[in-house]
Amino acid sequence: MIVAADITVSVLPVAAQGIELRVGPGGVDVRDRDRYPDRYDRRGCSPDEALDAARDEGFRRARIASANSRRIVIEGMTRRGPDRIVFANARGCPEI
Repeated sequence: MIVAADITVSVLPVAAQGIELRVGPGGVDVRDRDRYPDRYDRRGCSPDEALDAARDEGFRRARIASANSRRIVIEGMTRRGPDRIVFANARGCPEI
């Protein structure tokens, strides 16, 4: 009985590494990295990831204004009115 409990405890942290929790204006989003491994293994920032990041920053009706090999420009509405945000086309979509 003790051996079975020890195995269960040691397996749980390994299994939890493939899950990502995102909290944003739309609520809590649970993503399983093991289910869609290619989305997380790519280099750079995809347009969908940039849109998600813009929505996390408070943009509504966000759309891609332009995208190239260096940056992705997102336009949308914020509390102050029309606005734009620029992300580097690098892993993690850092804001420029």
